[in-house]
Amino acid sequence: MRIIPFEPRHADAWRDLNVAWISTLFRMEPKDHEALNDPVGKILDKGGHILMAEAEDGEVIGCVGLLLLDDGGFEVAKMTVTEQARGTGLGRLLLQACIDKAQALGAPRLYLETNSSLAPALGLYRAMGFVDLPQRDTPYARADVFMERRV
Repeated sequence: MRIIPFEPRHADAWRDLNVAWISTLFRMEPKDHEALNDPVGKILDKGGHILMAEAEDGEVIGCVGLLLLDDGGFEVAKMTVTEQARGTGLGRLLLQACIDKAQALGAPRLYLETNSSLAPALGLYRAMGFVDLPQRDTPYARADVFMERRV
């Protein structure tokens, strides 16, 4: 597998991978639709990045977004891998790619919002140096855990 920057050909996979997991576990919210239907305008054109994971055959099997924050850090958002790729270490590779990208860009931190029911994701974040933050306002009804990692 390989992790590469988002290209226009990835737009459908970006949307479909995220709609699949969000709508299975939660409900799609307005901010989801914005980021998933217009990744170029809502993420890339605003200084963010999207990384896509492809299998050897070119099938997209994972993705993650980095949304630029006011302080020059990035929010890790919309990270998912296909059901078949779960348990392969791809989530760790995607998150490490986020850390590497943030370090290369001189970002001070990575931030994320998630849900307390996502135990495997929480375990991964903590194992990779993310620490819990106090509760805060968020546009996502499902977000009840807030974390950051100093880069």
